[in-house]
Amino acid sequence: MRCLVVADLHYSLPQFDWLLSAAPEFDLVIFAGDALDIGSMVDFRAQIVVVKKYLALLSGLTRVILCSGNHDLDERNSEGEKIARWVGEVREFGIACDGDSLVIGDTLFTVCPWWDGPLVKQRIDDQLAKDAVQRLKRWIWVHHAPPADSPTSWGGKRFFGDIELVQWIQRYQPSMVISGHVHQSPFIADGSWFDRLDATWVFNAGLQPGRPPVCIVLDIEDGTAFWLAAGDEQWINLRVPLQRPAAPLTDPPPWLTSLGRIADPILVRPPSAAG
Repeated sequence: MRCLVVADLHYSLPQFDWLLSAAPEFDLVIFAGDALDIGSMVDFRAQIVVVKKYLALLSGLTRVILCSGNHDLDERNSEGEKIARWVGEVREFGIACDGDSLVIGDTLFTVCPWWDGPLVKQRIDDQLAKDAVQRLKRWIWVHHAPPADSPTSWGGKRFFGDIELVQWIQRYQPSMVISGHVHQSPFIADGSWFDRLDATWVFNAGLQPGRPPVCIVLDIEDGTAFWLAAGDEQWINLRVPLQRPAAPLTDPPPWLTSLGRIADPILVRPPSAAG
C-alpha cells in the first residue's frame, strides 16, 4: 500500500490541483488537516464549498482520509467547543474523517478530530480505546497536531505539539502518527519531518508555498518513507531504529519518479546525476 500524505494546504488551489493529478498513483491519500485558511480573503463558507468539490473529485480517484485542523473549525457543538462540522459532511463522498476508523488490508487507520476542549478530547480518548481492541498488524493515527517535545513540532523557539498525544502514544504504541500543523519543523535546525517515540513513527511534512506541495510518501509494505520538498528529497527506512539525518534520495523507485511528470519537477535530475 502506497500512501500520499499532505497537510496544511490552506486553500492553495494550485496545490489542490496537483493533489488531484497525483492521487491516481496511490492507494490512499491522507490529508492531515488544515484544508482551509482562516487568514484568507476568501469567505470561509466559500472555501468550504470549493474544498468539498475538490474532495469529491479526489474520492473518485482513490481512497481518502481527512482529519480536521485548527484552521478547519467552522462551528461550535452543543457543549460550546469548536468543531469542523463541514469535515463530517465529506463522509457522503466515502471519505474517512473525524471520528472514523478505516481498515485497509492489515492496517487500521484512526482519524482524530482537532480538539478544542475536554469533551472532544474525551471522545478521542474513547475512540482510541475502542480501536485498540481491534488493532491489526499496523495501526496508523491521523492527528493534525504532532506530539509535544518532538522535532516534528519544533517551531524554532518552542514546541507546538500536543502533550495529550504524547500520552496516548505512550499508552497504545501505534505504528505511526501522521500530523501537520507546525509548518517550519522540517526546514529548521533541530526540527524534522520524522521522529520516533518508542515503537511509533511520527511524521509532519511541513509547508511550502507553490506547486507542488511538500509531501510524504509512505510505502507501507516496503517499510520506506519519502519526504519530497522543493530542492530537497529524503528517505528513511522504517524497518530499522531511528537514524538521523535522513538519507538523500538519489535513486528513487520508478513509480515515485512519476510525480515529477505530474507537475513541476521534484524528482527530475540530469542523466549524469541518476547514474
